[in-house]
Amino acid sequence: MHRILLALAAVTLAIAPPAAAQQADVMAAVHRFGDAFNKGDTKAVNAACSDEAVVIDEFPPYVWHGPGTCGKWMDAYAADATKNKITDGQVTLGREIHVDVTGDRAYVVMPARYVFKKDGKPVSEDFSSITLALQKSATEWTITGWAWTKR
Repeated sequence: MHRILLALAAVTLAIAPPAAAQQADVMAAVHRFGDAFNKGDTKAVNAACSDEAVVIDEFPPYVWHGPGTCGKWMDAYAADATKNKITDGQVTLGREIHVDVTGDRAYVVMPARYVFKKDGKPVSEDFSSITLALQKSATEWTITGWAWTKR
């Protein structure tokens, strides 16, 4: 019986990556998304998200969903920025406050800071946060939903 339990434990460890490795993979996916936004790379932003993601953000229409969600959000962000004379938008993600990984699903909460220029003058949204949900496919973690909270 003892050998069977040891064998089951070994198989379980071999199949399921350690929690720290799973969290590192999840956070790498989150940071790829942030880096893509900071580069203005709509294609990479959209690739970081599942095709049916849901996004909630501080500018109209405030919620996006359906095929190509993150690309649609990026286009709406660019249109809103142009309309409001916002340039040089950059997001800095802080250290995660909360990360839950359960199987192929993850939930992340982290502080974020958004800096930009409005009419050429520096503006900063300090003490904001972003909450994300992710799912792992056969090969990678993708964002299934995220919400920005402005303070």
